Amino acid sequence: MIVSFDIGGSAIKGGIVRSQSDIRALDRRPTPKDNLAEFIAALRTVTDQAEEPFTRLSLSLAGVVDPDTRRIICANIPCINGRDLIADLEAEFSVPVMIANDADCFAMAEAEVGAGKGHRIVFGIILGTGVGGGLVSDGRLVNAAGGFAGEWGHGPAAALRAGHPPVELAHFKCGCGQSGCIDTVGGARGLERIHMTLHGQDLTSEDIIAAWQVGDPEAVRTIDVYIDLVASPLAVCVNMTGATIVPAGGGLANVKALMAELDVAVRNRILRQFDRPLVVQSQCTLEPGLIGASLLGLKAETQR
Repeated sequence: MIVSFDIGGSAIKGGIVRSQSDIRALDRRPTPKDNLAEFIAALRTVTDQAEEPFTRLSLSLAGVVDPDTRRIICANIPCINGRDLIADLEAEFSVPVMIANDADCFAMAEAEVGAGKGHRIVFGIILGTGVGGGLVSDGRLVNAAGGFAGEWGHGPAAALRAGHPPVELAHFKCGCGQSGCIDTVGGARGLERIHMTLHGQDLTSEDIIAAWQVGDPEAVRTIDVYIDLVASPLAVCVNMTGATIVPAGGGLANVKALMAELDVAVRNRILRQFDRPLVVQSQCTLEPGLIGASLLGLKAETQR
């Protein structure tokens, strides 16, 4: 038996895991952000609910494990940022610990039990507040030892002209320190930024989508530019990875019509031709981070 966690900046979700088909989610609790002892104590309130000894902790985290130093890069939970959290937790709990990025855990969940089941190469993408991704090949998470593979949202790749007809755009500053990242235009905040740039209207992504679905011309123009900006870099990722399915999660991915538009645009720009959808809505809509962390932990146990 293992204990798994999905840890975000606001909440910790835990689970007791005995097998792929036996993952019992537990109640959420707030994430202590500024005190390591309180953070570990919050995890212990979950492990204390295990009815028998557990053999591993497996965590999905809104951060990245540096593959060279094993230190955590996690801006929204300061008490663990820069720490070797694996060593900290192994010392506290006396069991092996593994940590993976939440987008990686999403990709793992989709590859094993979601939309990517049966595919060799699965590129899972997040279109939420921002943009993220994870890559699974032959059932193995590429970032199993940490790292940034699959982070297609970052790097100065956004086009400066997009839409039909094209409109001139500026590169927007990204939270990673660069400008022109897909993260600045591909998530919900990016959609809002595009709409403001084109029309001078400060609307929420939900309002923009709603207006687009009823044919509002300004929203239609915004979505046209959005799809053009996002489809090309995603197509490059598909070409580079050889992915045969791209499950999408996050708030924007919940809009079926939007994902259908993105799918068509991506399939028109890749080398391999598919006569079926490639970019699809995720199937693990409940607790994908927890499911992915659980599956990674179970795989690690079988390899001991």
